Amino acid sequence: MSWISLKTTPTRWEAELMQQILAAHQIPTRIIDLGIGSYMGTGSPAALQVRSQDRWTALLLLSPLEEEQAPEEDV
Repeated sequence: MSWISLKTTPTRWEAELMQQILAAHQIPTRIIDLGIGSYMGTGSPAALQVRSQDRWTALLLLSPLEEEQAPEEDV
């Protein structure tokens, strides 16, 4: 099984939150620590990985929603 890094975060808790969102949609994930352990509550950088075949679905689920813009009226 091939895993790819989908996102890197400055803190592990952000990666864990994204992991929970993807788990709710049955997308397997894993978190890789990228630095030393937490120091005084600042956390450590981490990478969220998904299987390569789940990449696009995961990106869509984690992407921000696009806001609908009202059409501009000519005055």
